[in-house]
Amino acid sequence: MTPDELSSAISACLQAAVDAGDISVDLPSEVRVERPKNREHGDWATNIALQLGKKAGMNPRDFAQLLSARLAGIDGVKSVDIAGPGFLNITLDVGAAGELARTIVDAGPAYGTNDALAGQKINLEFVSANPTGPIHIGGTRWAAVGDALARILQSQGADVTREYYFNDHGAQIDRFARSLYASATGRPAPEDGYAGQYIVDIAQRVLAIEPGILDLGQDDAVERFRALGVDAMFDDIKASLHDFGVDFDVYFHEHSLFQDNFVEGLLDQLKASGNLFLEDGAWWLKSTDFGDDRDRVVIKSDGSPAYIAGDIGYFVNKRRRGFDLNIIMLGADHHGYVARLKAAAAALGDDPDAVEVLIGQMVNLVKDGAPVRMSKRAGTVVRLEDLVEAVGVDAARYTLARFSADSNIDIDLDLLTRHTNENPVFYVQYAHARTHAVARNAVSAGVDTSAFDAASLSHPTEGELLAALGQFPGVVAQSAAFREPHRVARHLEVIAGTYHRWYDACRVAPLRDQPVEDLHRSRLWLNNATQQVLANGLTLLGVSAPERM
Repeated sequence: MTPDELSSAISACLQAAVDAGDISVDLPSEVRVERPKNREHGDWATNIALQLGKKAGMNPRDFAQLLSARLAGIDGVKSVDIAGPGFLNITLDVGAAGELARTIVDAGPAYGTNDALAGQKINLEFVSANPTGPIHIGGTRWAAVGDALARILQSQGADVTREYYFNDHGAQIDRFARSLYASATGRPAPEDGYAGQYIVDIAQRVLAIEPGILDLGQDDAVERFRALGVDAMFDDIKASLHDFGVDFDVYFHEHSLFQDNFVEGLLDQLKASGNLFLEDGAWWLKSTDFGDDRDRVVIKSDGSPAYIAGDIGYFVNKRRRGFDLNIIMLGADHHGYVARLKAAAAALGDDPDAVEVLIGQMVNLVKDGAPVRMSKRAGTVVRLEDLVEAVGVDAARYTLARFSADSNIDIDLDLLTRHTNENPVFYVQYAHARTHAVARNAVSAGVDTSAFDAASLSHPTEGELLAALGQFPGVVAQSAAFREPHRVARHLEVIAGTYHRWYDACRVAPLRDQPVEDLHRSRLWLNNATQQVLANGLTLLGVSAPERM
């Protein structure tokens, strides 16, 4: 019996009690069951009696007593105990618990998926680094977390579009173009420009594409460096992300928002609605009317659009493309965007909950106990390629995804290159490789999956492993609901730990000269179930599941 099946069984008991007139209360769509911290309290626990007791006009313990009598009659439930003010602790019989192994193997890659988000069209925008330099370590974090989140949302049935906002409009692009021109002409970078070997490389690539570019007047030459240099830089960015296992469905060009007076028309609409007001020669959005902490300049006093003008246009564009939810991942310096984007949506008469902003924090790299701050090629930042070169794609992706995005993290490069249990990605991947080794050895010893006796999986470590495997679908669902891929990574480490302990305690292949029994065959099912869950979880994180290490 899986936790989802137990949850459904409890819901059915509640509905039966309502139908029989034993209780009168509105029932939730789902009953949550959790693993008790103390295994002596049972296999699973629920606080549903505490949630519904008072609403039903009953003492929660009395409500729990009524429900426990019905639960005790469910096939596979060994016992139901009431604890404290009304917690229900449920113990399954060994056969019901062990049946999960066959359920997982039969489900295969589908185990952990569901259709809870079916029909929801989500635009997930992440990375979106300006094409003025290589992807730095902060953008690399968003690449790992964003792609993992997209996979997790898709596993729950959502239609997800990965989108990269290509910022090819604004002052930073001007500085980039002037920096390229300066490099090509042998001059130092402008005071507000960009430096680093990558500027030299791209300037030389532009010269190779258009040898006569320096024969143009300076303004025309800078404009050509802008066009060709941005394309070259963005090609490099896309190649770096692809090598990192991250590809986007849409590359949206900011410049397109300002074509055909699209943004201007939206601002006229806001003026007509009274949600823009003129003050000191600038047009301001009345964002405080919609929950922001201050009003925002949308059109500057010189008549040029402020950055939020493009944000407004971009949100409307996404909505017109049919997205129900627009998730935007931004860096730690963008906290103010949360309220202003929601305010802009509300001012346009749209649902502010149609936009959701996730804020990521800083990443610090440490090697030999000292911070890593410089990249030889970028000049000022640590690039995506620097991290991958140091530890590899799998270790980089897994490590960046295993921490909550809203927390600062320190990454120990020395640790991530060790093949020890201290290295989390090695720990999980090694567990997966070990399941394959166990399966190979079992087959060599004549053990197959021709029989399965769920009740034989009675060793305490088997109960622990089955419980960890059973929690996996719920963890994935929570990761999607809270937008937190790190929950999947951390649970994979729990599974790996329980698997290693089971491996030490229980044999799948019999000792030499001992006969193959159904116990061995059943344990092979459990081994293979673990293999499947580890592979499914690593796939959700975009990390490989090696068969040998």
